[in-house]
This record gives sequence, structure tokens and C-alpha cells, in this order.
Amino acid sequence: MQQAWNLKSRAHACARTERPFEEGETFHTAIYFDKASGDFIRRDISLEAWDEEVAERQPFSSWKTDYVKPDSGAKAKAEFANREGAEDLLRRLTEEDEPHTTHARYILALMLERKKQLVQKEVKYVEDGTLLIYEHRRSGEIYIIRDPELRLDEIEAVQEEVAMLLGFGMPGEGGNPPAVAAPSPGA
Repeated sequence: MQQAWNLKSRAHACARTERPFEEGETFHTAIYFDKASGDFIRRDISLEAWDEEVAERQPFSSWKTDYVKPDSGAKAKAEFANREGAEDLLRRLTEEDEPHTTHARYILALMLERKKQLVQKEVKYVEDGTLLIYEHRRSGEIYIIRDPELRLDEIEAVQEEVAMLLGFGMPGEGGNPPAVAAPSPGA
């Protein structure tokens, strides 16, 4: 079953009351599975409207988060080109949702979590595997990533695949030299 794994970014107002969120206000983010469309949807709900929300429908996943206005003046740290490249690649692969990119999406999400760009909000165990739910720290975008349960002997090949997708180690592309393995000790 094909599902949309990319969800809209953080809302600027409560989905129930339509009251705009204030800078720093804590609210609930909830993910629901819409049986009609077969997609996941996101709803951001104020604390005061949360009890009504869960009385009406049960979320697949939910957590509290703080609202940050897009124009709050918080300056983003200078980013390396590959960090933005990893975000763009994860976004594209998530939107395409091709089964052969499951491993690459998983490694990209782990990379971005390590760089503190994505925050893991929840782990959901479903009938056909494990889903990791991430939120982008600045934009509030939600990513639902399937855990492919990689074996240790598979990780290096997937890391190389992701490096190739990001343009690292490709001779003649962007001036990057080819990746060269370090010599083994005593060689």
C-alpha cells in the first residue's frame, strides 16, 4: 500500500479553535491515519482544546512541542552544504516513497538526528514493522521513516549509497575527489 509519509509543517494556529499560537506556546502535535485517503495527516492542537480533540479521535502518535514563529528573528546557524543536501534528499525521497529508498531514508534520518536537525518524537510498532516519527527542529516538518532493521553487514553499503546520492566520492562532480579507503595498518 502506497502511503504519503511527508506531512505538512507546523501550523500557526490551533486546528480546532483556529486561535493563532503565541511565540513559545506549548501545544500538541498529533498524527492521524486517514482511512479514506490512506495517508497520515497532522493536526496541531492548543493545550486547552486537547481534551476535546482526543475525545473525538485517537491519534496514531502525539507529543507536545513549542511554537516558534517563522519570523521570530532566531538566526539559523551557518550550515554546511551537505547538511542542507541531506535534508533536501530526505524530503525528496520521502515524497517519492519508493520502496528501494527505504534504507537510504533511514540512514539520512539518523544522520540528521545526529546533527540535531531532526528530533525523534516516537517509535510506533505496526503490523508490518517499526515506524520512527521525526520532527524537523526548525520547520516542524514531520517525517515517518520505516526502520528497515538493517544488519550490521548492510550498513556500510547503505552509507556508500547515501554518500553517492549526496554527491560525495563521485569523481568530477562538484570538484569532489573520489573516496579513497585509508590504508590498513602495516600495509
